[in-house]
Order: sequence, then structure tokens, then C-alpha cells
Amino acid sequence: MRTYQLAMVQMEVVGGAPEINLSNAEARIREAAENGAKIALLPEALDFGWTHTSAREAAGPIPGGMSFERLSKAARQNNIYVCAGIIERDGDDLYNAAVIIDRKGQLVLKHRKLNELDFAHKLYQIGNMLHVAETELGTLGLLICADATAADLALAKSIGMMGADIIVSPCAWAVPADHNNETDPYGQLWISAYRPISKIFDVWYVGVSNVGKLTDGEWEGWNCIGSSIAMNADGELVVQGPYGAEADTIIYIDVALKNRPAKGTEWYEEWE
Repeated sequence: MRTYQLAMVQMEVVGGAPEINLSNAEARIREAAENGAKIALLPEALDFGWTHTSAREAAGPIPGGMSFERLSKAARQNNIYVCAGIIERDGDDLYNAAVIIDRKGQLVLKHRKLNELDFAHKLYQIGNMLHVAETELGTLGLLICADATAADLALAKSIGMMGADIIVSPCAWAVPADHNNETDPYGQLWISAYRPISKIFDVWYVGVSNVGKLTDGEWEGWNCIGSSIAMNADGELVVQGPYGAEADTIIYIDVALKNRPAKGTEWYEEWE
């Protein structure tokens, strides 16, 4: 069993403001590294905001676009793995994508969201692949938000069967502005989706949501509210982050891998 620290970066995302969001992401990545984290997990669509239509004009490719290159540089400069959701342009198409970047700034895994909400299909094309990546931090699986709740948990089960030690998931969990968290506590949907996967496959499962107001799209005016979740490989809830549109924070957890040792052990020990 090997343990390392993961930073759950529950940051504010400002719709249509990639410069602000990427600058904030860079600062949070630096902070996570300074506090000893080996990987920083950031939210879904952190550059433009989920379903913000400004991405039609300004999104870039992966790799090569502004969002990817700035996150890659931050990973390299701070000697830390970075997982983040960013919008990808591929020709005339946009994808709600996520990446895992290693501590040398290299892309090790890209995922395009498969289980997107119906109304978001007007903006994003749908992905058609699942992958895992063998790294010094274990075998990493990558999903995005509602991928976790696909029918019969099929996508997460597939990642589990591919041998993931940990599934990381950038998210944008949102509720109507009048949602009352005291009478209707947020998060059971995700706990119910994560727990069986963790227990069946002995896999850690961590989802990190942004906070802030959605300012474009079908859910304009809704709030993204954090409540980020980490489930360990025994299906136990390790932490649920604070709730609210202003609950901007970093949560640090110790991830103890339960399955086979990761490849690149010598590299990891040198890093320590």
C-alpha cells in the first residue's frame, strides 16, 4: 500500500473568463504543490465554465491550446500532476474534455465526456473512448461529472475493469439558486454512484466540483456548489467538501492505494 497527498481544488469558475480562471488555477496548483500534494484535481470546464457559449470562439486544441499549455506549464514548474476539465476544439467541434498532465508537463490521458446532459449537446460533441494511464501514482482513470451516473454505472465499471487504482473526475455540480441544503442535503446522487464502484473494484474515486454562478446556458442563474467527494477503496466516504457558491477551497486527502504497486516506483521514490 502506497500513500500520497491529493489536492481537491474546489475553485470558483467565472463563466466566460478564461484568463481569470486559468490564473486562479495556476495559483491553486502552486499552492497544492507547496503543501505537498502530488496531484491537483481541478473542476470541469474550468477555463470557460460549463455550457458557457464563449467557448465556441475561444476554445483551443488539446494539446496546443491556451488552456492546456498553461496547465502543462503549471504542472512542470511545480513538479506536480494536474487533472482538470477544459473545453477542447477539434476542427469545428467542441468537446467537454479533461486531461491528466504529469509533473513534466506531458499529457498522459485525455477524456471527452460521454454522458453529457441532453441540452449541452447543442454545444459539445460526445466522446467515444475510455482510457486509463499507468503512472507513478498508480493506474489513473478519468471521467467527467455525469459520466459517473451513466446507465448501470457502465462507464465507471469499465474504468474499474481496466485496472484503475483511482478514478479522478472533474465536475460542475449545480443546483437552482433557491436550493436549501439544510432540508435537501446535496451529494447523495454522487455518493450512491461512487460507493459501489469503489467497493467492487477496490478503487479510490474522487470528484471535485467548482463553485460560483452559471452565467450562460440552460442553467443560467444556477449555482455550482462544491460539495466535492472522495471515496476510498473500501467504499468509505473520506470527505465531502463544503457546500455553497462561495465555498472556494482546497481539500487535502491522503490516498492509500490498495491494489498492485504503480509502475515507476523508483521515479516516485526519487521524487519524495
